[in-house]
Amino acid sequence: FGAWLGLVPKQESTGDRTILGKISKHGNKYLRTLFVQAAHIVLVRRPHGARLSLWPWIEAAGRRLHRNMLVIALANKLARIAWAVLARGHGYQPRSASHAA
Repeated sequence: FGAWLGLVPKQESTGDRTILGKISKHGNKYLRTLFVQAAHIVLVRRPHGARLSLWPWIEAAGRRLHRNMLVIALANKLARIAWAVLARGHGYQPRSASHAA
């Protein structure tokens, strides 16, 4: 679902190397924008987001990614969660902190 929305990097291969580029921007621009804005809000409102089950993942990713890349990675993760909720027909059930990494 994240790839369909264009929230994954383009890949180029040369020999044995894979180079990740900018996001592909395929799919629905409106939905992609909504997920990116949602990711921005989660990161900006950190004190309120500290209760989220995603927060350990966000902190770990934040240590290794530039802020803009973190926003896109979080938007992709939120899109995958939304797809799973819609596909399974269940409410969101976060994993425990030990499984979130």
